[in-house]
Amino acid sequence: MQIYKFNTILKPVLWGGSKLLEFKGLPASDQLIGETWELSAMPGRESVVAEGLEAGMTLSQLVRHHGDELVGDEVRHRYGDNFPLLIKFIDAHRDLSIQVHPDDKMARQRHGCSGKNEMWYILQADEHSLIRTGFNRPVQVEEFDRSLAEGSILDIVNATYSKPGDVFYIPAGQIHSIGAGNMLVEIQQSSDITYRVWDYNRFDTDGKLRPLHIQEAREALDFTLGVGKVVDKPNVAPGMTLLVDSPEFVVRHLEFNGDYCLENPGCHTFVAVICIQGGTTLQMKGMTPVTLRQGETALVPAIADRVEMNGSARLLLATVPGKRI
Repeated sequence: MQIYKFNTILKPVLWGGSKLLEFKGLPASDQLIGETWELSAMPGRESVVAEGLEAGMTLSQLVRHHGDELVGDEVRHRYGDNFPLLIKFIDAHRDLSIQVHPDDKMARQRHGCSGKNEMWYILQADEHSLIRTGFNRPVQVEEFDRSLAEGSILDIVNATYSKPGDVFYIPAGQIHSIGAGNMLVEIQQSSDITYRVWDYNRFDTDGKLRPLHIQEAREALDFTLGVGKVVDKPNVAPGMTLLVDSPEFVVRHLEFNGDYCLENPGCHTFVAVICIQGGTTLQMKGMTPVTLRQGETALVPAIADRVEMNGSARLLLATVPGKRI
């Protein structure tokens, strides 16, 4: 086994821009790139190993082949051969739709997959860029329906000015949107189910109004979820802060300059290492070092009891708490 790097998956969308290609050091494109998928086992958009003896294998093939050694026995028990996370970079050149995601129960009943809890780490934010999370006051279904009919949904959704380093946790059922001018990392459950509530009357590339999913959204919305807040970031180790600790994923921020050793990095589960600034090498005992640069993501297998790092970098470390059932 090795520390794995994967080929980037580019996703053109009508609200995308050019920031991600520059951030990742990729060639410019005429397409509007709104997302790059860094770690994905989603059918049709699976991450493929970029280098090493297993180059060309998909993430799902790695999970089936290596099992517990890759993801950890508790994670394997909980998720089977399904890799549980989807990790993206997002560039919102224009406002994204007002939307909501279903929880596990609804997603499994309707779509046969997991729900979608997610978090955002803001990398860049233009002046006056907004993140919208939650309602700004107690809202009943009737007022929600009326706001859609009147086109005034933005009046009842909370809006917060964003800045680099802000962290937002968005549970399934909470209304939300990424505002124009934000570039961020999104870490979420492995699900691509989104119900659009409002989309500014935009047209798709075929000249048709983009579809909304009002009935599904009404069922998915948790009206008891109030204003979304920026997540606090307590220190948990030298240079390391805890960003999110949820049943679906745990995310930490690590900043170092020089040598750094991660002991038992994932507590017997995998660790996704996302480089958001600078660069570093990652090395498991007896393995060839892997270079990680800004905008790249690596997957450290569960069998790694320590990872030696050298460089100057800011990283996000994402894993799944396998023992939480």
